[in-house]
Amino acid sequence: MSVRFELDPAVTPDVRDGICALWADVSNAGGAVGFVPPVTPEDIRPDLVRRLAALAEGDERLVAGRDAGGRVVATAFLARNRHRLYTHWLWVYTVMVHPSLQGRGVGRALMAAVADAARTTGGAIGLRLTCRGGTGLSRFYASCGYREIGRAPRAIRLADDDYRDDVTMWLDLD
Repeated sequence: MSVRFELDPAVTPDVRDGICALWADVSNAGGAVGFVPPVTPEDIRPDLVRRLAALAEGDERLVAGRDAGGRVVATAFLARNRHRLYTHWLWVYTVMVHPSLQGRGVGRALMAAVADAARTTGGAIGLRLTCRGGTGLSRFYASCGYREIGRAPRAIRLADDDYRDDVTMWLDLD
């Protein structure tokens, strides 16, 4: 399947609702994007509204992937740091690929689009993200050129008896 990536698309109602539906679908498929299933789009909406407000204020950027029909099937958010000592690198948040497209190279293409977008954001020398341990995500990000730079053991609690490491990854852009 062909996916077209766009940096900072207009956030129309279709895009907004598409991201919300994607986020719910990814979460309900077990994706590590801030929620524990089951969730509904209404559970997701408050977090999405905060992200969209940050976009509107210019604090974040959005890379969105759409399929041939225009449906949002992949996203990642980029955020610049506000602290003056950290403005030379960007955070990558809420990286999502629709479950029906996983394993087809869309995630790798998304991460390449994210790196390309970051290179157009003046002065960024690197990207930093975190991922949930025990999911295989650190291996995926490593295959995209990221390296593990830190790990907080048992920092994420999914349930009373389910703790996961919070893994920090880094990609040099220069």
